[in-house]
Amino acid sequence: MKKILFAASECVPFMKTGGLADVVGALPKEFDKSEWDVRVVMPNYVGIPDVYRNNFEYVTHFYMGVGPAIPNAHVGIMQYELNGITYYFIDNLDYFGAEKPYADTRTDVEKFSFFCKAVLAILPHVDFRPDLIHCHDWQTGLIPVYLKNEFQGDPFFWGIKTIMTIHNLRFQGVWDIKTMKQLTGLQDYLFTPDKLEFKKDANMLKGGIVYSDYVTTVSETYAKEIQTAYYGEGLDGLLTARNQSLFGIVNGIDYSLYDPKDDKALFKNYTKKTWKTGKAANKAALQEQLGLEVNPDRYMIGLISRLTDQKGLDLVRYAMDRLINDYTQIVVIGTGDPQYEDLFRWYAGACPGRVSANILYSDELAHRLYAAADSFLMPSLFEPCGLTQIIAFHYGTVPIVRETGGLKDTVIPLNEFENTGDGFSFANYNGDELINTVNYSKKVFFDMPEIWSDMVERGMEKDLSWSVSKRKYEGLYNTLIGR
Repeated sequence: MKKILFAASECVPFMKTGGLADVVGALPKEFDKSEWDVRVVMPNYVGIPDVYRNNFEYVTHFYMGVGPAIPNAHVGIMQYELNGITYYFIDNLDYFGAEKPYADTRTDVEKFSFFCKAVLAILPHVDFRPDLIHCHDWQTGLIPVYLKNEFQGDPFFWGIKTIMTIHNLRFQGVWDIKTMKQLTGLQDYLFTPDKLEFKKDANMLKGGIVYSDYVTTVSETYAKEIQTAYYGEGLDGLLTARNQSLFGIVNGIDYSLYDPKDDKALFKNYTKKTWKTGKAANKAALQEQLGLEVNPDRYMIGLISRLTDQKGLDLVRYAMDRLINDYTQIVVIGTGDPQYEDLFRWYAGACPGRVSANILYSDELAHRLYAAADSFLMPSLFEPCGLTQIIAFHYGTVPIVRETGGLKDTVIPLNEFENTGDGFSFANYNGDELINTVNYSKKVFFDMPEIWSDMVERGMEKDLSWSVSKRKYEGLYNTLIGR
């Protein structure tokens, strides 16, 4: 039996702020349980829903020194099984007593430094010695560092391999070296430019990249992009140096959670054979719910996103006046930067019946929009993978994307002359290109209905489930474990 431990700061269904939680929640379930024993460890946040938290089993607790500033921290271990997967929750109210997983950077750096050391420290107590620890994002970046340094004094930890997966390189866990030494207890020799030092500070993700056996990221294009100065966030040199052990594997989605055939959030369920009537019914019902003009001949563009610059919303702001017309409706769901929240609220007020701004996150509303919209807009500045376009395909909704990261890897642009492709894309980060691409999508929608239908059906037929990506991870795991 091959033993894998996933370590992450969030995981569906216990805690979610973004796509990381979807990955950590879905991927472990995909492995054949007769061959793989895959378990997950995460913090025991107070905000985990009671339906799960009230059923956690207490395993044990102990006290651990992390660094000089944290000489004696409580480490509780809770355990829970769901869908055949064992989950461990590291309990410490000082660090994980909030409803939400993240606070300010200084607080987060301290609590996740503690978490990284605790992940290793609990293993003998739970009698689980993984062959490999799969670390996700900067919050777990110090696990490979501790493993290859402080924990090598104990034979229990000899030979454990690590993989560091970068979900978004922009977030790295950076703080000043003096404080990091106090928080982590790591030796002076680790804070050098070839290890954790980064622009005279300390960088947790960099530590993970340096000390892990393999580095992965969540699409093949993003793996190439982050080796360039434009996308590399200051780590492009290190990532280029590690490119023989750097792999891009596109994320999948859990089709049991996203399937229009039996999605309980929808007004009307549908399949690939009944998508035309199904989407029409969902569009009409959502138009009514949101106070839009109820009209089947309106082109509905959906946008579900964190409202930040990364998502290309400065291009959308530039383009809005030219995107909205009597034949087009735009529905936005998301929260984020106040300037974009206010932008969409303003347009919703100025263009009633044509723009709906939902400045919130509602899972039910998101599912309804996937089913109702004709197209989905994702003009990202950078996009490590993106799940929205993958979900949209399965609901028969056509993505309009910028060619970056996972968007480039998953969306094949329409070639109307050969009748191939399943979406629309543009290359340059430019508002006029966005407008031209959206206008072209409208032309196909209104003037070439047969080509549009073929494109929808190709998208719905794509297999972007975890079963494809899982096989690639299995290959990496087997190579590292050596059996």
